[in-house]
Amino acid sequence: MSHQAKTGPGGTHQSRSDKINDVLDGIRVPDLPYPAGKVTQDAASDWRPLLLSCWNEQRDERVTHVIRSVHLDWSAEQVNAAYLADRIMDLFLQTSGLHPSLAGRIARLRFYLAWRMNLEGAGAFTPSLTEWLDSLQEWRGWSDSGGRSAKALLDQLDALVIAVSASFESGSSEPVEAFCEKWQSDSRKRATQEAMLRRRLLEKEQGVARQYRAEQTARALIGRALQGRHLPPAIIEFIFNRWQGLLKQAVLEYGLESDSFRHGSKLLEWLVWVGDPSLSDKDRNRLYHVGEQIGDRLLDVWRRVYSTEFPAGDLTGIEQVMMSRLKGETPELEAALPPPDSFPWNPEFLEPPTEITDAVLEAEGKWYVEGEGHNEQRRYFYAFLQDSGNILWTNGGGVKFGLQPWSDFQSAKSRGDIRSLPQLTPFGDVLADTVNVLSAVALKQRQQRELAARKAREKAEALRQERQAAEEARRKEEAAREAELKRQREEAEARRLADEKAELERLEKENLLVAQQQVDGIKLGGWISVEPDGDRNEPLRMKLAVRINASRKLIFVDRLGLNRQEYQEKDLVSGIVDKRIRVLGSTAEFDDTLSRVVGRIRVGRS
Repeated sequence: MSHQAKTGPGGTHQSRSDKINDVLDGIRVPDLPYPAGKVTQDAASDWRPLLLSCWNEQRDERVTHVIRSVHLDWSAEQVNAAYLADRIMDLFLQTSGLHPSLAGRIARLRFYLAWRMNLEGAGAFTPSLTEWLDSLQEWRGWSDSGGRSAKALLDQLDALVIAVSASFESGSSEPVEAFCEKWQSDSRKRATQEAMLRRRLLEKEQGVARQYRAEQTARALIGRALQGRHLPPAIIEFIFNRWQGLLKQAVLEYGLESDSFRHGSKLLEWLVWVGDPSLSDKDRNRLYHVGEQIGDRLLDVWRRVYSTEFPAGDLTGIEQVMMSRLKGETPELEAALPPPDSFPWNPEFLEPPTEITDAVLEAEGKWYVEGEGHNEQRRYFYAFLQDSGNILWTNGGGVKFGLQPWSDFQSAKSRGDIRSLPQLTPFGDVLADTVNVLSAVALKQRQQRELAARKAREKAEALRQERQAAEEARRKEEAAREAELKRQREEAEARRLADEKAELERLEKENLLVAQQQVDGIKLGGWISVEPDGDRNEPLRMKLAVRINASRKLIFVDRLGLNRQEYQEKDLVSGIVDKRIRVLGSTAEFDDTLSRVVGRIRVGRS
C-alpha cells in the first residue's frame, strides 16, 4: 500500500508518522528480495500465516531473513516493512537496557509490527502500544532469577503471546490494544503497592540496622573493657547477661551521646576495676568509695534505661565479690573475654556512624548489574543504612535482595564484579532514532533517483536536440542539395530556353530570310494566299499588281483586278512567317495550274 507523506505548515517539517511512511514507500536496501517490477497489494503473497507461525514459535529471527528464505512474491512495501521492523527491534535489543532475556522476548514483536506497518503504515504504532513499550523501563531491574516476581512478569509476557496470536488470526489490532491497556492498569495498581512495600521495607531495615549498631556498640564497649582482663565469674556473668543488654538498649533508645549510655559505660569500667585486683588493690580508699556506691548506681541506670526495677537477687553475685574485695581477699579469677569466634567485636563501632559521603549519595538510588548476558543479575541500591554501614539491595519494587557493606561494594565495583546499569533508552527514542536515520537515507535515495531521472531527461533532451540538430543539418543539406539541383535544373532550363530561343531566333531569322526571299521572288502577277479572318471563311488569293521599291510597298489584286490590297514588304514577310500569308508561285505557273483546275471542273460538269 502507498503511505502518502505530509508536510507541516512550513512545508519542510515532517512528523514521525510522515517519516515512517516515507521509509515504507521510498527506501531501497541492497540484498533484499524486492520484486523485479511493480507488485500490487492484491498480487503480493499473503505473509500473515508465515509471520503468525514465526510468532507462535517465538523465533529469534529477523523478518527479512524469513521472507528471503521462501520463494514468494513480496511487494516493495512488505519488504520495507520487514526491514524497518528489524531495524527498530535490533536497536531496541542493543540500547533498551533491559535484561537480555526480557528485551529478546519483546523484540519478537518485529513480526507483528511488520504485518501492521504493511497494512497501516505509521498507524501500527498506536498510542497504547508505544506507551506500553515505553513503560517497560519499570522492569529494568528484572532478572531471570526464578523468583516469584520474575515468574510474574514471564506470565504476563505469555499473555502477550496469546494476544498477538489473536490479532494475527482476527486480522485486527484490538487484542493487542486490550492487552496493553490492561497491562498499564495493572502497572498503576502495582506501583501503589510497591510504594507501600518499599516504605515498610526501609522502616524495617533501618530499625534492624539501629539494633545491629546498638548490639555491635555494646559488644565493642565490653570487648575493649574486658580485653586482657581476668575477673571473677560473677562479674563476667553479670556483664554478659545483664549489662550488655542495658548498653545495647541505651544506644538504641538514647544514642552514644546520651547520659544513660555514658553512665552505663562508666559503671562497666567500675565493675572491671573492682573485679581486677591488679587495678583496685592499688587504691583501697577508692575501692571502699566505689563499693559503697556501685550498687545504687547500677539500680539507678537500670531504672533510667528500662523504666523498671532491677530484678531482685541479680546483684547478689556482685555484692559478694564486693564484700570479698573489701575484706582484702583475692577472689577466683578467669579470662573475662570468650574466644573471638564466640564473641566477635569491632572497636570501630565505638565511633559515631560514618557520615554519608558524596560517593554514597552518587551511588544510591541506581541500578547495578552482576554477571553477563542472560546470566546477569540486577539489583537496586535502595538505601544506605548509616547505622550498619550496609547497602540495602532490592528488586526496585520493595523486595529485599540482601545487604552488603559499603566497603565490599566499593571493592567489587573497582574489580568490575559489579557495574552500573547503562542508561536505558525508551522505545519511543529507539523508534525516533531509527526512523530519523532511515528517513534521511530514504530522502537521499529519493534525491539520487530524482537526480538520475533529471540527468536521464537531460541526456534524452540532449540526444533529442542532437538528433534534431542532425535532422536539421540533414534537412539543410538536403535543401542545399535540392537548391543545387534546382539551380542546376534552372541553369539547364535556362540553357535549354536560351538554346530554344536561339533556335527560334535562328529559325525566325531563317524564316524571315526565306520569307524575304519569297517576297523578293514574287514577280508581277505572282500569287499569294491570305488565310481566312473574321470577315471571310475562305482563303483570299491575290496576285502582285504593283511593286514600289522606293516605299517597299506591294499592291495585290484579285483575279478580276478588284479588291486591291497593299502590303509593306516587312508586313508581308511577317505574314509569311506567321503563316497568315502563303506565296503560291509565279504568274505563269499559277495561271497554268489555274487553267488545269478550271478545265477539270468543266469536264466534270459535262
